Amino acid sequence: MSTQHGYSEDKSTYLTRLKRIEGQVRGLHRMIEEDTYCIDVVTQISAATAALHNLSVALMSDHLHHCVASAIEEGQGGSEKIDEAMKAIQRMVKA
Repeated sequence: MSTQHGYSEDKSTYLTRLKRIEGQVRGLHRMIEEDTYCIDVVTQISAATAALHNLSVALMSDHLHHCVASAIEEGQGGSEKIDEAMKAIQRMVKA
């Protein structure tokens, strides 16, 4: 039996976003190899970082709406799921 994750419905969208981010990181590698101006590299790093941040926020939203809500509705450790989500949010905020 496979576990249905909150992001399952949007999996292809997330994979597309990850491919785009992967392309951004490859572009950063190329920029360094080609001795691109520092500020341009930093700007691209900021764009890649923002893309990863936005992806993590979207995944967290899916987790809250699906996994946490289901646990609460089914009486299966809602409090633990909330604690788990809060720890993940704290890690996101620190980054």
